[in-house]
Amino acid sequence: MPVTTPPSGISHIWLLAKYELTKRFTNKSGMVALIAFMLIWAILLLYPIKSASEFIMQPNFKEFTEALFGPGSLQHLFEWPVPELAVFWLAALYLFPMFSIFISADQFSSDKQRGSLRFLTLRVSRSSLFFGRFIGQMLIQFALIILTLLATIVMVISRDVSLLLPSLTTSLLVMINLVIVLLPYTAAMAVLSLQANSARQASIFAVILWAIVSIIIAIINFQFPQLNGLSMILPGSQISSMINTQGLGSLAFAPIPLVQTVVILGLGNVFMKRSAL
Repeated sequence: MPVTTPPSGISHIWLLAKYELTKRFTNKSGMVALIAFMLIWAILLLYPIKSASEFIMQPNFKEFTEALFGPGSLQHLFEWPVPELAVFWLAALYLFPMFSIFISADQFSSDKQRGSLRFLTLRVSRSSLFFGRFIGQMLIQFALIILTLLATIVMVISRDVSLLLPSLTTSLLVMINLVIVLLPYTAAMAVLSLQANSARQASIFAVILWAIVSIIIAIINFQFPQLNGLSMILPGSQISSMINTQGLGSLAFAPIPLVQTVVILGLGNVFMKRSAL
């Protein structure tokens, strides 16, 4: 009789990730969330981003920002080949992490409350389940990033079709950076959803945790200025520095969220193995 080899842990992780992606875009609640997300970004693209991109091309605007923030404070922002993507970059760096907190808040909480999480761990290892859900949430956000960038590119070429190639190359770098930025947020929500009883509670935990850690870090930095690098432990600490970057220069900040993600996922995997499901 032929011997069948059971699926490996990597196979389980990939199957769980694909299921998360499919579930988000096929069930009713997922579709409602997707439609709401696209409507919000459609409004942002048609009004603030389009209007701001037209304003940023005016010579007087650069002089105004230099007078307001100091010479060279936003120098690289004016070097972007596509103004619409420069404004998209500013908005996405702050909005996508907030979306990530709410989108990925229900990685485990609902299943734990229903008792189905214990059933799932009978079929796959806890580590496979933890990393599979995390990767699935990242795939969902990756798809949303692509959709919003495609919509931005359509808006750009409707103004000037010659900007198609610069839009594609710039969008690729924006996409890579945004995915890296969202990694620690999604990892943190995976850990918090293990402790919460609902997605709403996990989101509240995230807001409280970010606020408390930020206050503690501010107090420590005030008392001990030499420890100003302590803020790097908080996801998103590099975002304000990424604003005034352009092209490959923005990837210089990638090690910060990557290290944060590795640490958070390591701790989350330990919690997953030891927590009572």
